Amino acid sequence: MFVRSSAIARKANPWAGARPAHLRSPRPETSQGLQSRAGFTILELLTVVAVIAILLGVTLPAISSAREAARKVHCVNRLKQIGVALHNYHDVYRSLPAGWQWERTEQSAYGWGVPLLPYLEQPAIYRRVDRNRLIDDPANTFVSQTSLGTFLCPSDIYDQNFTLFRDDGDEDDELTTAPIEPLIPLVNLPTANYIAVFGTIEPDDDIPIPEGDGAFPGARCNRFAVFTRGLSNTLFIGERTMGRVPSTWLGIDSLGEDATCRLVGAAIDGPNCEACDECEFDSRHPGGANFLWGDGHVKFVSETIDSKTYQTMSRLYAPLP
Repeated sequence: MFVRSSAIARKANPWAGARPAHLRSPRPETSQGLQSRAGFTILELLTVVAVIAILLGVTLPAISSAREAARKVHCVNRLKQIGVALHNYHDVYRSLPAGWQWERTEQSAYGWGVPLLPYLEQPAIYRRVDRNRLIDDPANTFVSQTSLGTFLCPSDIYDQNFTLFRDDGDEDDELTTAPIEPLIPLVNLPTANYIAVFGTIEPDDDIPIPEGDGAFPGARCNRFAVFTRGLSNTLFIGERTMGRVPSTWLGIDSLGEDATCRLVGAAIDGPNCEACDECEFDSRHPGGANFLWGDGHVKFVSETIDSKTYQTMSRLYAPLP
């Protein structure tokens, strides 16, 4: 009777008489259960890492190439803006701006980019430049600290400003045993990547400064009418990286190191020539550099260009090849 009553009770309540959960023995895990919770094997991890490395190796160069292509487009557009400004300036003054303009003492020279400022939507900056004073005069402090994106190539690695130091005259004297004197800072200047074409002569080699044979030969202005080879066949503005020599759109102190070379450039050997003079043109674009031509178009000049052809394109009066 007792047994039967218990069976009936269990039937009515199947949980009756069951041991509490905390007193029950855990079920033994099967080998399949243990295997399902295991991590990756070393071989699987190595395979995953190899696949990720391959994917990164394929995608990163493509991403880098796409970014450089976008930066190159921005560079071309900025050069075209400068080209439009040059033509607007010529329409008003019937000449191009000079490569540089001296103030009355001829110690400071202001670059070709300054008179273009009103035509580059920078009239406020233009009004702050006092070209009748020395470039390090307090009146020009504001503009000497002003970086303008229009004159900068997005592909270059640069500081927005740099210091022009006094020329110590010992650049070529590698065997000197005299103690090295500290560099004397002259003026801080805003950086620029776009440099006017002086021609096939280095502008910082001789004193007095020689006159160039290009579109911006120095303190002299050129008219479009003197370009006998045609504007579309003549280089006007080219690129230069800060790594070759820091350059500027504002101006220079004539006592500075490679002073005039900071405003204009020489086209002698070819773009991106590592062994060439600091006055040459170069860029961080693979294979060459962008140039603005006289008629306003921008074209990429290969670093493998024949040097004679390159010089011909940079001269003012040279005949067509």
